[in-house]
Parts: sequence; C-alpha cells; structure tokens
Amino acid sequence: MLNHIMEKRKMELIGLEIPIIPEENNLGMEYLGDLLSSYPLKNGDIIVIAETIISKLEGNIIKKEEVKPTPLAHKLAEKLDKSPEVLQVILDQSKEIVKIGDKFIITETKHGFVCANSGVDESNVKDAIKPLPEDPDRSASLLRSMIEKKTGKKIGVIINDSMGRPFRRGSCGIAIGVSGLCALWDRKGEKDLFNKPLKSTEVAIGDELAAAASILMGQSNEGIPIVIIRGAPVPLTEGKGKDLIRPKEEDIFRENKGNE
Repeated sequence: MLNHIMEKRKMELIGLEIPIIPEENNLGMEYLGDLLSSYPLKNGDIIVIAETIISKLEGNIIKKEEVKPTPLAHKLAEKLDKSPEVLQVILDQSKEIVKIGDKFIITETKHGFVCANSGVDESNVKDAIKPLPEDPDRSASLLRSMIEKKTGKKIGVIINDSMGRPFRRGSCGIAIGVSGLCALWDRKGEKDLFNKPLKSTEVAIGDELAAAASILMGQSNEGIPIVIIRGAPVPLTEGKGKDLIRPKEEDIFRENKGNE
C-alpha cells in the first residue's frame, strides 16, 4: 500500500519586466532601487537581477570605437573569430588567460571568476561591449540597502549571469554578486533522513537560486531581467558572491596553480 503524498513546502518565482535601459543613461542605481521598492515585496524575498542591468546603470558599457586593440588582441581575434575590440576588452577584464581553444578563450577575471571571454559580451546592448559589473557584491549590497530602507522589508539580492561549466554542456545561471543571504551554505554537522551527520556538504545556494531565476529570464528576447524568489528555504544571513569562488590552490584542474 502506497503512503500518502504530503505537500511540505513551495517556492514561487515572479518574473518582472522593466523599461529597457539605454546604454547612455544617467539613471544610476537609485533608479532601480526606487523601481523595485514600488513592488509589493515581502520579508524574505530574494531579488535576482541580470548583470546587464547593473552594468548599464553603473555606466560600465564600452563603445567599440573607444577601444584600441593591441597586437595580441589582433592575433587572438583572428584565431577566435572575434573582433579585435572585443578581444581587447576581454584581455583588459582578465588577470590571467587560463586556456585558449579553437573558438574560445577561458580567463580568470579581475573578480576571480574563471569563465569564457572574461564574462564580456555584446548581447542586449547596441554597438557596444559589456563587461561584468566592477564589483557585483558591492552593487548587490548597495541595492539591498536602498530597498530595505525604503520598504522596511528584510530581503536578499543576487546579481546573476549565465556561464558555462567544466564538463557540462550549455550555460547556466550563476550568482556573481550576493547580499543579504547565504551564498555558500555549509551544512556540515546537520543530520540526514537516517540521523547520520553530514560530513562535507556545502551547497552553492546562491548559484541554485540564480539558475532558477534564469529559467524565467531566458537567454534571448524574453525581456525579464528581474525575478523575485519568494519562499526560498535559505538563511538570510550575510554572504557574498565571492564566497562561491574556489581558491586557485584548491583547483586541481588548473594547469598553473598558485602554489606551483
């Protein structure tokens, strides 16, 4: 005889559409803070925002005509089938080239992310190049402070981006900036269903929430750059996106590790 199925918990995802933000704007982060504060937020809500919005509001958009490619950028551009201007921005945004393939370049960004093209792309901007935000954790913290002050609600903020993953095909949403919630959830010492203690369980909860939001955000012309996650069973403690970066000396797959 089958046991009854019991509903125990649910989580809600709410996609928000906002006016398109032009590359050349003077709106600033206050614009987004005011906009989100007008939404009926609840305590415990987690706001996930596409990094493109943050880069635009912070003025971190580069016009192609302003870029002066170096000889190395020209050489790599030919190999990787990209424009020299884009390659130069990729190099400028990196602190190490990790791997160069036939059609890709993997770098470690100034933030510490290991990803394709330093996270630089040309999507959702016109005739411009878009790097990642300068300091996603700081941006997330600033935005959360604005919203909590205006609404009186305790919330979390995640800035997400889509990146590829080693040994897995396709891109997936990850958290590059986090404020007001646990990003890396250390659950060691807790008990499993059979009362056995967990010995090495760390959950990348920031990435899991970022990926969930990315389903609604999409990768094309969905026009949903912000998602509210409601009812997530996540500790609203202090965490950062940088908590999710594996230190170089622990990365067994890097050919040039920091301790060599």
